[in-house]
Formats: sequence, C-alpha cells, structure tokens
Amino acid sequence: MYKLYDFLLSGNAYKVRLLLTQLQIPFESKEINLLQGETRTDDFLQKNPNGKIPVLEIAPNKFISESNAILYYLSQGTEYFPQDKYQQAQAMQWLFFEQFSHEPNIATPRFWISILQQPDKYQAQIAQKQQLGYAALNVMEQHLKVHDFFVADKYTIADISLYAYTHVADEGGFELTKFPAILAWMRRVKEQPRHILITDNC
Repeated sequence: MYKLYDFLLSGNAYKVRLLLTQLQIPFESKEINLLQGETRTDDFLQKNPNGKIPVLEIAPNKFISESNAILYYLSQGTEYFPQDKYQQAQAMQWLFFEQFSHEPNIATPRFWISILQQPDKYQAQIAQKQQLGYAALNVMEQHLKVHDFFVADKYTIADISLYAYTHVADEGGFELTKFPAILAWMRRVKEQPRHILITDNC
C-alpha cells in the first residue's frame, strides 16, 4: 500500500490525496507537522532531502516527492492524463505554470495569513505576492472563458494541480468574485466523482 507523508492543510498534499481518492487507490496517510519542523528531521530528509511534503512512498524505501511529479506518476494510463502527445505537453505546461507562477504567489499569502496567522508581520510581502497571484489567476480566467477544463476540455491532473490552491485562495486574501470563469470551473471540479475536501482526513 502507498504511504503518503502529508500535511492536511497543504494544497500540494491535497492534490495527491484527491487523485489517489479519485483513482480509488488505497493509501496510508502519515501527518507530518511542518509547523513543528518535522520535515527537517534526519528521518524525513532521508525520504526527501528537500525537506518538503508531500512525499509518496510507493514501495519500501522508494519515494517520490514534488506534488506534480506524484500526480504525473499516478495518472499514467488513466483518464486523468491525456493519451495524445500534444495534450500531454499541454498538461505539463499547466503543471509547470502552477509551480512557477501560481503556487508561490497564491499559496504563500494563505500560509502567512491563515496558517501562521501573521498577516501584519508579512504585510509587504503579501501585497507583492498578491499582485503576482492575481496575474496568474487572470491567465487562468482567460483560458477558462472558452474552455471547461485546462486540457482537451476534460478533467485531468492539470485541473487537480491548479484547483488545490485556487479554491482556497480567499484564505490568502484573494477576491475570487472577480473571476467568474474560475468560479464556474471550480464548481465543475467539485462535481467530479469522488471529490474530497482539502480538510478531509482520508
């Protein structure tokens, strides 16, 4: 059985829980409290030298880290990853966009505001991140004005990856009512079979 080294409030970990659940793959979840430094222990660093969650143990002492790499691994040969090569490249394009332009700017204000609960301490950094975050949301909005989903107009790991932090962006001070196409897309994602909430402890 797969073992997921997890942190319940992490959008990156949620991506993996969501896909595992939708694929109906049994897994054990082990909560790692990153707020208490548990990702920096010698034991955890042997699993992921980068000291971040999630980490998926697919066999004894065989680990995959980086959330989108885990999504790619799990989705191979399933309906959640396209078969067409061009569409595969489009899926990867959105995964890279999520990690470079989206996640750093959407997730970080949420972490400072809602998880650390220190918005005053990070006020200047939050403003800078939110400006970049809104730019990323605008890219998504323009795409979703003419597409139901991000690749091939069907639900794939591109949607899972982008949904994870977008649907809790309000916890980072983002006003999503400015993005009606994103709101409609999020409703479509929630309607997918075996959808779970980020707070569901699987």
